[in-house]
Amino acid sequence: MSQKFIKSRNNNKYNAAYGKYYAEAVYDSHFVGTEELAEFIQRQASVKKSDIKAVLQELGEAMKHFFEMGQKIKLDGIGIFKVGFSSIGVEKIEDCGANTISTRRVLFQPETERVVVGQESKSGKVKLKYVNAITLLKDVVFEETHDNTMNAEPESPSTPGTGD
Repeated sequence: MSQKFIKSRNNNKYNAAYGKYYAEAVYDSHFVGTEELAEFIQRQASVKKSDIKAVLQELGEAMKHFFEMGQKIKLDGIGIFKVGFSSIGVEKIEDCGANTISTRRVLFQPETERVVVGQESKSGKVKLKYVNAITLLKDVVFEETHDNTMNAEPESPSTPGTGD
């Protein structure tokens, strides 16, 4: 399998990249949930699906606990999770508090590894060139598709009597 993309043109006249083409990710409308994730892991490991589901459930609870303690969470091979938030600006320091926090979110920084991509010779010395590769995406294959219906939002059923 591969991550699909379509070629998309920037049509924003006010953008410096106006008229240029870019690869745009195309996603399946299906979200992989705990059940499907547990089934996949069960096929890859010698652990029962029910045990995996219990661990995934507890992972969410554990993450919440450590976020409440002000800690970051590093999952090897995946990355780092931490709390992020926005706050409303106030004039006086005594007015700044938890009640001014307006947006809460979980920030994710994927694990990376340095990968040698080449070398160059300068002044008789060989210098290696590196890039930071996101571990989770290092071996992902990309493939163009002409089917962008995968990106379409699922239609919500109209409710009778609402005029929809």
